[in-house]
Amino acid sequence: MNPRLLRYVLIARRGFKKAFDPVVGFIAVTLLKLIRRGDRVRFANTAGRFMRRVGPRLSKHKVGRANLIAAFPDKSAAEIEEILGGVWDNLGRVVAEYAHLDRLWDWDAEDQSRGRIEFSHDSLQRFFALRDDDKPALLFSAHLANWELPMIAAPRYGLDGAVLFRAPSIAAIAAAVNQIRSTTVGTIATGIGAPSAIMGALERGIHVGILVDQFFYQGIDVEFFGRPCKTNPIIARLARHFECPIHGVRVIRLPGHRFRLEMTEAIEPVRDSSGAVDIHATTQMITGIVEDWVREHPEQWLWLHRRWR
Repeated sequence: MNPRLLRYVLIARRGFKKAFDPVVGFIAVTLLKLIRRGDRVRFANTAGRFMRRVGPRLSKHKVGRANLIAAFPDKSAAEIEEILGGVWDNLGRVVAEYAHLDRLWDWDAEDQSRGRIEFSHDSLQRFFALRDDDKPALLFSAHLANWELPMIAAPRYGLDGAVLFRAPSIAAIAAAVNQIRSTTVGTIATGIGAPSAIMGALERGIHVGILVDQFFYQGIDVEFFGRPCKTNPIIARLARHFECPIHGVRVIRLPGHRFRLEMTEAIEPVRDSSGAVDIHATTQMITGIVEDWVREHPEQWLWLHRRWR
């Protein structure tokens, strides 16, 4: 394409986006408000059914199918499509639940069967030990089930936390998300200032959570489901600098609109011959833990992004 024509096309595209973003923002915020006023369970069921029907028509379905075929070469085409149906269902439910995020937590310590949330005894003990030790910690997680739930738990029970967060690019949506997140842990926006903000939080004894299961252009090469991919080594690098504990945190979606939260015991990082945290080996170990989680509940992971490139 002629360079001048290409320049005009790019200018026109930016202008269209600038004009259209407020419309998208208005629609999204209106939907969030509508869902928030309605019944959470009914909207979640409806959103799950809707995405099961619509998702297979979207281009992301092909991405998800290719990812699953590569990860599970022994599964049949029918099994792959069944998993993808669950992926779309889970995504629809996450969107519907997001509008109720600050209301979703109803854990009852006396009778866990009464609410939507359950913990294992060991996970609870680890959570409270982190809260009470007055030390920073690194928490890694993945896009499983409703991955937003752990950041609700922390402030409810006195654990100082912050999560690395990519803000929506549309201003109206970003404002609505910030409003919903106002009762959760603090957030650290991704970008050039994120590493220094994370280090500052750790120096103050705050527990920092990071999702580590997506492609990262500046990442290091590790294996995920036997295939090389780029992964952010930030957890290992921070552990090397601060010598603080590392824990994995995951959410599992259960029948009956319930969730189970699990926290691993402290993960001992791999060390090199000098005794320092080995960045590559520790990042590979963390990636392996995430892989185990995904293998256990593949229909609850976000297969729809290009994890391998």
